[in-house]
Amino acid sequence: MAKSTHYYIRRSHRYLGLLLGIQFMLWTIGGLYFSWSNMDEIHGDHQKKHPPLLSASVQLVSPSSVVDSIKKFHKVDSLVSIQLIEIMGEPIYQIRCLSAIHNDVTNHHQMKAMNHLAYAKTGELRGALSESEAVGVAKRYFIDTADVKSVEYLTKIGSHHEYRESPLPAYAITFNHPTSTTVYVAAELGTVQKFRNDKWRVFDFLWMLHTMDYKGRDNLGNILLRAFSIFGLITIFSGFALYFVSSKRIRKKY
Repeated sequence: MAKSTHYYIRRSHRYLGLLLGIQFMLWTIGGLYFSWSNMDEIHGDHQKKHPPLLSASVQLVSPSSVVDSIKKFHKVDSLVSIQLIEIMGEPIYQIRCLSAIHNDVTNHHQMKAMNHLAYAKTGELRGALSESEAVGVAKRYFIDTADVKSVEYLTKIGSHHEYRESPLPAYAITFNHPTSTTVYVAAELGTVQKFRNDKWRVFDFLWMLHTMDYKGRDNLGNILLRAFSIFGLITIFSGFALYFVSSKRIRKKY
């Protein structure tokens, strides 16, 4: 009976070790990269430049007058935020609001997000950023001097895209730089949203392997990760059990 127990424990431990060995190696590689990397460089913080602040003497119209102008064209039910930003040195109001839209199918109201830009000096509404304006904003915030390699206008992206879960539409401005940095500028918000470089892309790939979320990367409660965590505990306990059943000292005692 003891021999049979030893055999089955050893067999299960061996196959579990083989199954989990590759994933444990990936977890270790990812952990080494995460702990040995500078997170500021991964996030591109060292590449971000802060443009000059707006002068306190600038004459601005009231944001309420801009909201009134928006109401002439769109229904506004709620205000999310009103922010003073600058676009190429010009003070701009960035207004984010919600509008209730009736759904005839479900007979319920759904909230639709709307973003607007307006000249803060006059209150005049303006459209979303053009490509040339977005490139200008990206250059203004990129600390290094580099030529623009490509510009892409994004209206829809997948769950694996490096700009996932971020405001759309947006311009992806990639610079001809050793880090292959891409600056993402939200067209309707007028602001830089993300910096993405090669170090971040390696981090993102290893993070996917670390979380075992091969759909969106950030779901730490996915079934695969939970299963491998349980298998890992079983492998450890089977190793302890294998030690006890194979120990000559313990076998002599019992």
